[in-house]
Amino acid sequence: MIVREPRVPSPYRSRLAASDVSEHVVDVGGSSTRYWIYETPDAEEARVTIVAVHGFRGDHHGLEPVVAHLVGVRVVMPDLPGFGDSSPLTGEHTVAAYARWLTAFVAALGLGDDVVVLGHSFGSIVTSAALADGLRASRLVLVNPIAAPALRGPRGVVTRLAVLYYWAGAALPERAGLAALQSALVTRFTSLAMVKTRDRGLRRWIHDQHDAYFSRFADRRVVLDAFRASVSSDVSSYAARVDVPTLLIAADRDDITALPAQHELRALFPDATLDVIDGVGHLIHYEKPREAAAAVEAFVR
Repeated sequence: MIVREPRVPSPYRSRLAASDVSEHVVDVGGSSTRYWIYETPDAEEARVTIVAVHGFRGDHHGLEPVVAHLVGVRVVMPDLPGFGDSSPLTGEHTVAAYARWLTAFVAALGLGDDVVVLGHSFGSIVTSAALADGLRASRLVLVNPIAAPALRGPRGVVTRLAVLYYWAGAALPERAGLAALQSALVTRFTSLAMVKTRDRGLRRWIHDQHDAYFSRFADRRVVLDAFRASVSSDVSSYAARVDVPTLLIAADRDDITALPAQHELRALFPDATLDVIDGVGHLIHYEKPREAAAAVEAFVR
């Protein structure tokens, strides 16, 4: 695991400082799962708890800008097993395995059936699969949901290149393969491909976030497992079996899932609302966290 602390101060740090943050650990599914609890302003009065699941190759830091803009909720945010400070699961890191882990995680913390579950990107697949397979929750929020197979997205060619990249990472000898998967050049290329804002300061901070957290995975096996899981499934496979009110927060410029696919996904859920944020791509949580938080607050209340 490569660990480098961020060098660019967060533009949302003063807002996040208004929350009380505590760090914890629990053993679930063979993983020593590290998680953080954020008590946002007026959280005790609202008594709403959100369990938030980050995307592929990230960790809990990615969703902190959204948390920074929330008021009146309690947020529980783990690092996915094998990423950040959480150790890997026992066995392969499939969508089904992550879904079982999430169900067990919520149970281990005794959060109850009234918890709100939120997933971003790959986390949208994990959370949807968990609810479809029996995780009890009051509501589901999906930010930048993966609405269709990644190879069918607006940049399907880029996704195919990613498949080749991860194939090479698996085929090379251990040290060379790991170095390729942790390449700073590839991380920057990926970041440049996703960022949409023209704000230079915000762009610099986003790139620094990816530099700091994109390679914090336990080993080569974990990241290859998770990549296969991320491109072999999508939320549409689980939507019909999610029986709670669901909010989709999508972007009009998302290169992973085109907006028409988000409308199609909304129709697959028994009870879903689609909120589209303009002028942003797959990084809603970095570029438009205030708008995302406003949509979440209105939905959970």
